[in-house]
Formats: sequence, C-alpha cells, structure tokens
Amino acid sequence: MPFLSAEKLIIAFTKLGAFMAAPDPAFNAVIEGSSNHNAWFTPEEVKRAVLSLGNMLNNNDLEKWFEHIVISETPKKVGLVLAGNIPLVGFHDVLSVLATGNVALIKLSSSDDKLLPALLKVLVSFEPALEQQIQYTERLKDFDAIIATGSNNSSRYFDYYFGKVPNIIRKNRNSVAVLTGEESTASIARLGHDIFDYFGLGCRNVSKIYIPEGYEIKHFFEPLETFQPIINHFKYNNNYDYNKSIYLVNQVLHYDNGFLLLKEDTSMSSPLAVLYFEQYKNLEDVTASLIAQQDQIQCVVSEAALNLNIAVLPFGQSQSPKLWDYADNVNTIEFLKSL
Repeated sequence: MPFLSAEKLIIAFTKLGAFMAAPDPAFNAVIEGSSNHNAWFTPEEVKRAVLSLGNMLNNNDLEKWFEHIVISETPKKVGLVLAGNIPLVGFHDVLSVLATGNVALIKLSSSDDKLLPALLKVLVSFEPALEQQIQYTERLKDFDAIIATGSNNSSRYFDYYFGKVPNIIRKNRNSVAVLTGEESTASIARLGHDIFDYFGLGCRNVSKIYIPEGYEIKHFFEPLETFQPIINHFKYNNNYDYNKSIYLVNQVLHYDNGFLLLKEDTSMSSPLAVLYFEQYKNLEDVTASLIAQQDQIQCVVSEAALNLNIAVLPFGQSQSPKLWDYADNVNTIEFLKSL
C-alpha cells in the first residue's frame, strides 16, 4: 500500500471540502434521493450535513489537525460500525482512519448507506491511492481495532464481540443548553438550530435546557417560531402528536407551542419533539449537576461562563464541530496512534 504524506492528504481533504461546499450534479442527485431510503434524510437536512462537514475540511484547520497526526507505516485494519441517526454521522471516524494511514473497514448503517460511499468515491478521484484504504463489509472480521457507535443497548453487544481488541465503543449521549434569562431574541433563534437541525436526532442536538427560576417561557418560545415548518414533516409530526396525547391523557404538566413540547424533567434524554427543562437557583448548581452527568453529555451550549471540563459552545454551533471536536470527548487520533 503506497504511503501518503500529510501534504498529499491535506490537499485531497481540502479538495473534498471545496467539493462539499458546491457538489456536482451527480452528488446532488444522491442528496435529492436520500429521502427515498430514509424519510428523515430530507434534501435540506442532508445538504446541511454536507455543508457543515465540508466547512470542517478547510486548509487551515486541516494543517492544524495534522500537526497531531502520525501516519502509520504499518497500517492497521480499523473496523468502523457506523450509526445512521443523522446524515454522514460516521464521516469523521472514516476521515480519522484515512488521515492516520490505516485501513477503514466500514460497516455502513442501513439508514445511511448511500451518501458516504458516494462522497468517498469523490475523495478517491482526488487521491486514487486512498482507494486501498477503504473497504466495505457486511460482517466485520480480520480487524485490528474497532470504533463502534450505537445505543446503550447495542454497546453491550459491541463490548461482547469487540472487547478483546483495542476499541472505542460509544453509547447514547445528549447535549444541553444553559440559559441565564439575559439572552437576546437572536441568541434563542440560534439555539433553535441546536434543537431542531436534523429533527433533533443527533447526539449533538440539545435535548434539555436549564433555565433560572421564574424564567418566562414565552421568551424562549417566541424566537423559535421560524422553526414551525418542522411540524410539516410527517415522522416528526407523528412523534409530536404521540407525546402530546400521552401528556394530555396522563395530565402531565407541559408547555406546547404547536411544534415543540416543553416538559420539566431531571432526565437528559427527551423523546423526539419534546424538550426537557430544569430550573436552577444559581449557575454553580448547574455546573455541579453537569459535571456529575458529564459521561451522558456530548456538548453544552450557553452564553454563560461555565467552569466545565467539556467544551461550552456558542448557541447555534453544536452541529458545526471542528476536526478536533471528538465524539464523547475521546480523541480518535490518539486512539489510532496507540495501535
């Protein structure tokens, strides 16, 4: 297998980033057809994912990222079990394996099995030598390491089958927002993207907000009105109607703006079309609570100065990660270096 230098890889990845910002008609056809295979993958949401990941592949960030990468001269086969909850959710794992000179043995999710192969085909057109580092499989075997992403249930299965090799096994995580009550209308509107992008199906989507005691819910709901068209998606609407009917029948207190249900709850993981909220007396209490639950948290969005050892992002940025924003705060590159 030919050895690819960091310079060649950066050039190829930068070209792919530029392509993702302005895809050709063939790839646009794949985007437009995605909803035929997965109703959640509307063209608008797939384009959002492609553009966000393309922005990640800018030359400056790639050069900064590659400063921490050691390209293996004895490539390992890294099995990748990819999730399919949002479009191209496994892209960063594949990129990390290729960047470190290893072989990506890819088990695609049946929910997202068209976009990634089409995108990697474009990448290979920019750097043909990468073709030898990309393999697809229905059944993983003969691997040296595993990166598997799934639910809390599937993680037990992954532990059983892959526990004997070096591994990263990811479970359910959720993201949260901390409001102070001082946010502008524009800030809350940006927070809407953290909640509603990809219909709220991603682990980087905000599933819970922390609000100060006495917070006026209308200050939260009013700026979100621009996201009202989400209710026109039949699967999202089904979830909204189902959860609303459960709350009404069981007389569960909740707020309802016609497309999002807001319910007070101490849990992190809310059902689709529902956002949990928790009230707090002071930010120190919130910080302590988040630190205690950090193994359940993917990211935090807030304008408050929170003293956490996980990144606190500005509103609207949860779904725009940088190359070094690793899932579950586990550095994939350091893991691959250790093989």
